[in-house]
Amino acid sequence: MTSPTTSNRQGANTAIAAGIDLGGTKIEAQVFDESWQVIDKKRVATPGTYPALLAALSGLMTWSERVADRIIPVGIGAAGLINPATGLVLSANICATGRPLPADIATAAGRPVSYINDCRALALSEAVFGAGQGHKSVLSVILGTGIGGGLALDGALRTGPSGTGGEIGHCAAPAAIVAQHNLPVVACGCGRTGCIETYIAGPGLERLARALLGTDMSARAISAQRHSTTAPVWQVWCALTADLLRTLILTLDPDVIVLGGGLSTIDGVEDDLFIATQNAHFAGFTPPPIVLAQGGDASGARGAAYAAWQAT
Repeated sequence: MTSPTTSNRQGANTAIAAGIDLGGTKIEAQVFDESWQVIDKKRVATPGTYPALLAALSGLMTWSERVADRIIPVGIGAAGLINPATGLVLSANICATGRPLPADIATAAGRPVSYINDCRALALSEAVFGAGQGHKSVLSVILGTGIGGGLALDGALRTGPSGTGGEIGHCAAPAAIVAQHNLPVVACGCGRTGCIETYIAGPGLERLARALLGTDMSARAISAQRHSTTAPVWQVWCALTADLLRTLILTLDPDVIVLGGGLSTIDGVEDDLFIATQNAHFAGFTPPPIVLAQGGDASGARGAAYAAWQAT
């Protein structure tokens, strides 16, 4: 295997791999050259039915082959888990729970495909190529339609036998903050009740606005008015998210926390969360840096492509 920034093929801008970032609201495909720069990318909305989801994914694989003008390794980074015993998906945010998604994608596309959790793909991407370069331990946290994380040590993913490590959105929300603000306790798509994801994912932020202000607002509108009308909502969201980050710091003590997902594109979110996390942490102890993914909200596509390239 060659180094991450070179390949055995000659010539500039040679496509060597493609990655597909599959989230709850969008799917983005990216094709990478031998320097791991994006040659081309395409984004579509995440379909609401399983057949349409398979069609969209196989269509993006075909598109990547047209861009590369040949078959290249393709990796899919997707929200959710694969049961190692059955091959079936468990996901709160895409319409694939109980389905053998990786196998069905391979059948629909007529070729093998690499499959990795999107949060772990982000951790790998940022540790090798992005904001985590030079750090021994890189923790990724995706703040989007769902909440998840991944841990890379020395540029390689840390995984376990169950494959569930990183499903941080399904930790329990902090009872003290929920009670203090009289927040509703609701069922999560994972089947449990009171998961932190139901408060701090995009739909959760909107749920906070309904609970605290009695109004329906989009996450984007809430963030745009967070210094005025929606300041109480933003403060509670930051406190809830900081409590999760504090738990992760106490458990993993990472060198750096890299944020991805749609909510990470809110201007200044990393600074607000660092302050909130510092307030939540032990007095006199400083949290690790909280930074944005260098590859943007679809950085997981690069991690998925790199994992597929490694596999070949």
